[in-house]
Order: sequence, then C-alpha cells, then structure tokens
Amino acid sequence: MAEIDLKSTSQAQLRSGCPLWGRTGQRPVFRPLDDHLKVDVLVIGGGVTGALMGQHFTERGLLVAIVDREQPGLGSTAASTAMLQWEIDKTLAELEQFYGYERAAGIYRRSAAAVSGLAKLIAGHRIDCAFRPGQSLFLTSNQEGARDLRTEAALRERAGLPSRYLEHCDLFTEFEIDRDAGILSRGSAEADPLLLTWALLDLAFRQYARLVDASVTTLNSEGNRVTAETDGPFLIEAKTAVLATGYTMPGIDMPKLHRATSSWAMATVPQTDGTLWRDQALIWEDSHPYLYMRTTADGRIVAGGEDDETTDPSARDAKAPEKIMAIREKMKRLWPQADTTVATAWCGTFGETVDGLPLIGPVPSLPHVYGAYGYGGNGITFSYLATQMIGAMVSGGYREWFDDFAMDRDGPGGATRELAQRDVEMVGR
Repeated sequence: MAEIDLKSTSQAQLRSGCPLWGRTGQRPVFRPLDDHLKVDVLVIGGGVTGALMGQHFTERGLLVAIVDREQPGLGSTAASTAMLQWEIDKTLAELEQFYGYERAAGIYRRSAAAVSGLAKLIAGHRIDCAFRPGQSLFLTSNQEGARDLRTEAALRERAGLPSRYLEHCDLFTEFEIDRDAGILSRGSAEADPLLLTWALLDLAFRQYARLVDASVTTLNSEGNRVTAETDGPFLIEAKTAVLATGYTMPGIDMPKLHRATSSWAMATVPQTDGTLWRDQALIWEDSHPYLYMRTTADGRIVAGGEDDETTDPSARDAKAPEKIMAIREKMKRLWPQADTTVATAWCGTFGETVDGLPLIGPVPSLPHVYGAYGYGGNGITFSYLATQMIGAMVSGGYREWFDDFAMDRDGPGGATRELAQRDVEMVGR
C-alpha cells in the first residue's frame, strides 16, 4: 500500500490583501460528508485547477467528488491576475537550449492550443467570467534584449506561432510605448479567475458532482482503488484521485526543479476614457524583477511582479507597501498616462520550476493518483492542459509528449544550481 499525508497549509498562508475578483459572482456551497462516499474520480482542491478537472470529468459522465477544506477559489486562484497567455515563463529560445528546438516548439504549440481550448470551453458553456480574447506584448528595455527578442521572434515564426517583432519606432508608433523592442502575439486572453472557478464548479455540480467540505488528511493507494481519509469519520473511495492543491504542497517528494516564491499585485481606480493603451494588450516586461500589466472590463489597470524568494506569510505581507510602490513607479514609467491610485492590492505565494513548465501526470510510487500543478505565469493555461492530459491518461491514452511535463522528469542540465543562483523571474503573471 502506498500512502501520503497531506499538509494543512491555509489560504491565509497562501494569499493576503484584497484581490479584485469575484465581486459579482456567487460562491458554490461545499457540504460536509454525512456518510462514506464512493466515486470514479476524487479531485482534491477547489481552486481553478480542481474546478477544471471536476467539470472535465463530469462532462465525460464520470461520478466526481471535489473536496476542499476552505472556501473554493480563495487561495492562490484569487491571487492570480488571470493573464491567459500561451507564452511561457521561459522563452522559446531558452527552452530550445534546455531541450532542443523540436521539443521546445512542441511545448509552445501545446500551450497555445490550451489557451484556445479554454476559450472554446468558456464560450461553449457561456461562462460569464469577464473573458476577453486579446494580444500580448512582450517588451525589452535595452539593445541586448532587443537582439534576443529578434531571435525569439524568428524561432516563433519557424514554429508557426502568431507573433510579430516590433522595433522601437514600430512600438512607439503603434502603442506609444518607449521601449527598445517588443513581440506582439495573438491568441492570449484575460478573465476573472474567481468567476471562472465558481462557474466551472457549478457546471460540475449540475452534472452531479459532489462538492465536499472536508480536509483530506491521508491518501492511500492499494489495488485498483484510492482511499482518502478525512478529518471526520467518513472515507472517500475512488478509482482515480487528482491532486489539484495549487501551491499547498502535498506530502510527496516534489521534484528538485520546483520551489515556492511570492508575488505582489495591485489594481488601480478606473482610468479616464481614452487613456489606456491600444487594444488593452496584456503587457509583460523582461526587467528584473519584471513587470506585467493588464486591464479590466471597468477600465482599471492590474499590475504586478516584484517577485522574490520570500515565502513566510508575515515577511511577505510586511513587504507589501514597498513592493506596491515599486510596481506603481514602474507602471508610471512604462505608461505615463496611468492614474496609479491604488484601489486594492494583494500578494500571494506561488510556485515556479526551473524550465517554466508545469508538473502534470502520475504521482511517482502512488498508483491511480495524478498531480496537476500549473506553475508560473501560465498557471490557468497549464491547468486546462492538465485536464486534457490527465483525462487521456485515465482513459488509458498516452502520448510521448506527456513526458515533457511529468512530475518526475529530468530538468535541464545544472537546473538546480541555476535556480539557487538566479533572481526569480516571471512568476505569477
């Protein structure tokens, strides 16, 4: 029998402040167990990853239980800025150095397909989550970065990815942004992550999923079943279990290429008409620490970054005033028209991997248990990808490229040393 204990990290440890999301939505009700429960699929975690998993498996006609010990979506999901990009925290050029061109290009194409698939899911179910398709604008602020972006744009063109290199004059003429170069890419989007999560949970519930208010304390895998012990007297038995616990780490040996970090974000007051940048593209900059910006349906600017290695909740929260001030100053330099008055601000503990890729697939030494961890700036994009991959695996399907995201995969050479020595980059967009 294989067994793991699940840690009891709280949402308060993962996130603080007052995120902007979910203000017009209705939170689904999770109810305690009143008896032992037997299902096809047990999903542990009620954030955006667990909600996507629950909706996916119920739509396939399976009996599903989604378990969370706290309020659904109010952990790291609420701290997300929900920039739904296919561009990965590591550029295509960096991934090529790690894994070779063909493998790197395939990873990027699958990320782009995941954003497209998520958009179709939202449209198909008419999910009201302030979803807006758009473009992303990747910026650099120096000549060396401009050369790197030109190389990156050529690699993307070779891979068939919808990107266009912009020189300084093009960037200034088209967007009124004074930076040395940029890459404009189609196929990204933005959303309200809490409204999306709650709507997906509601869809699963309408397909007879059980939304369970409980803490899974121990997970046992024996024979053809997985048994979850809870903090109450009742057990949940399943054919398959999915760990979708976000940045609340379960009691398993996480790969060396993973670690946790923190990020800070803010939302401005609504901007004056006509003062936002063209097309309200998603903006991210290669500065260190980096900056990212998006807009909202009511005309606010959401900006964030300033990531560092702080994970202690008290220390993270104490840094908030300084971090938010730095974000405001960077925002003003990039977009001088902005009213940087802060309406609300928040921070959260997130995760990263050395190669910028998620951890998706079977949990080593724990049969019938899968992990779905969408790390980095593409968390929601990777969460959707995880539903497709794990759904296929549960059905007995396998693709060779699944190994690119495996939980026990080998990272790039020297990855652990690199992670320890470099500043944290591009996490939590």
